This record gives sequence, structure tokens and C-alpha cells, in this order.
Amino acid sequence: MSMLSGHDGVRAGSGPSTAWQDRKAPPPEGPSADADAVFMDVALEVGPGVVTPRLETELLVQEALTRMEAEPGIRTVLDLCCGCGAIALALATRNADIRIRASDLLEAAAAVTRRNVLRHGLGDRVTVSCGDLFSAFDGQGLEGRVDLIVANPPYISTGRLDSEKAQLLEQEPREAFDGGPYGLAIHQRLIREAPDFLVPGGWLLFEFGHGQERQVAALIARRRGFEPAVFACDQNGAPRVAAARWRGGHAAG
Repeated sequence: MSMLSGHDGVRAGSGPSTAWQDRKAPPPEGPSADADAVFMDVALEVGPGVVTPRLETELLVQEALTRMEAEPGIRTVLDLCCGCGAIALALATRNADIRIRASDLLEAAAAVTRRNVLRHGLGDRVTVSCGDLFSAFDGQGLEGRVDLIVANPPYISTGRLDSEKAQLLEQEPREAFDGGPYGLAIHQRLIREAPDFLVPGGWLLFEFGHGQERQVAALIARRRGFEPAVFACDQNGAPRVAAARWRGGHAAG
């Protein structure tokens, strides 16, 4: 559970320390030893061409769970940029009342997520699509019906990824990390397009990189109809997750 810190609109999270040490979820042990990673007690297949979940993303899941606990009416959830399905499965295993639609740009990731859903017997509550952000849900009738959107978009700038962070691309896909010239290209689209799917009072939650909170706050403020962003911090006090409630109104951006 998060608690208010001394900064307006900022919450101090109970998640792990996240000074961008690229801390991957650990390999499994015991009965789950045939999996590739464990994220929040969920054993996962990852496989080639799919990003391994990072421990820092636990903070995003915790913030989503906090809102579900406070608002039991949350039922329909979208998980964008789902990777191997770590966030969707961590949420679904902790809340039996929600239904999650997960999506990823890469078919390899969507296929791994489907296998992980089957692995945990959650096929009746978690469905998976492949596509570019919200276009993955075309024709599913979700516009204006989603209570909560959670996403972990890429947030490293292209230049930084090609230099000091180039090692990330040795075994994992560029699409999971490359956030464009300033690291926020996908966030801009996410904030712009989310209102088409959210119910009035619905939540948008997403992870972002170190030092990006001012730009994120500005993007949300410019998208009229959202309440001011609230940030959750890691144990070092660095804002890493943004949450914004959609007030409703005309969704066209």
C-alpha cells in the first residue's frame, strides 16, 4: 500500500529500489523450475524475442491493486505492452473479479502471454491480442467501457539505447525499450488515446523512466479531461509510476 509523501501529487511506494539497475525477475526454483522467470510469485515463460519482466514493475502492479481495493467496481482492465503477460497475470491471480484484455505489438510476446495464461488456467479471465496499442482491440466493443488501463511502455530514448544501454538489445527486442527521441513517444499516444476507452472515473496507470515525471505531468495536463497526475515513487524516492483519472467528457484529443 502506498502512502502520501511530503510532495503534492506524489506517493511513496512500497516497491523495490529502482535506480535503473536493470534488475530482472529472478529465475524460478522448486515446482516452477521449468519456467524462465518469477514475477510477484507468478511463474512465467519468457523465451527469445520477449522482454524479461523487471522487479521495478512491481510498483505499477501494486498501484493498480491499490485502486482495485479502493474501488471494487473495477472489472474491465486493459494491459498494453504486455510482454510475457507478467502484469496481467499478477493482477488476475490477486483479483478474481476482473477481466483483463492484454496486448503487445509483437506477435512473439502475444504468443508467450497466451501460453502463460494457459499455464495458470486463466483463459476465462485473460484474453490476449496482438497490435499497436489500442488498435489491438479494434472490433471488441471496448470503447467507453474500460475501468482501468495499465501499461509499461518503452521509455528509453533512442540515442541512449544505441549507446550506454545497448547491452539491453543483445537478447531482448528493441520494441520493448525504444521510446523514441525523448523516451516518451509511446506515452504521448497512450495518454491521447486512452480516453476513448475509459469510463468516466476510470484510471490510466503507467510506468516511466527516471527524470521523466515533469514531462509526463505536462502531457497529462494537456490532455483535457484527466485529473492531475499522481505519481508513485520507488524506495529511493524517484517517481516511476503515473496514475491519472479520466473525468469524462469529449474524448477526442
